[in-house]
Amino acid sequence: MPELQPLRLDHGPALLAFERENRAYFAASVPDRGDEYFARFDERLSALLAEQEAGVCHFHVVTDADGEVLGRINLYDVSDGGAELGYRIAERAAGRGLAAWSVREVCALAAGSYGLTFLTAATTLDNAASRAVLARTGFTVVGGTRLSGRPGLSYRRSL
Repeated sequence: MPELQPLRLDHGPALLAFERENRAYFAASVPDRGDEYFARFDERLSALLAEQEAGVCHFHVVTDADGEVLGRINLYDVSDGGAELGYRIAERAAGRGLAAWSVREVCALAAGSYGLTFLTAATTLDNAASRAVLARTGFTVVGGTRLSGRPGLSYRRSL
């Protein structure tokens, strides 16, 4: 059974392994993080944890029973009762409902623990899997957008 956990410093090694293992897979549908991200991973993790401590973001990892990271699901730019949702699931865990489960779990946390009233999200038109997950979890299309120069859709979900 997967578990959704708030990001902690001790997740660092498993999170870095997750990002490295899935780098090419993610780059097929979202912009690559670049070599600098991996070279300065510890600094980036510390910055994320500082943002989380300040309450402007809520970062999470999805782990398996052995503590291996299967995914990330984040709420960022928290303000005015809302936040932007972002997530990524490991290639080996894709297609099994883990993304939808994770989004549902973080929506419950957003409403119950973080006091948020809505979430927004965006994905590219060619990312059919993410579009399906957002639709299945109660997000509705609210308009078009561009993500790294690619056409996409913006979504919203009331909590």
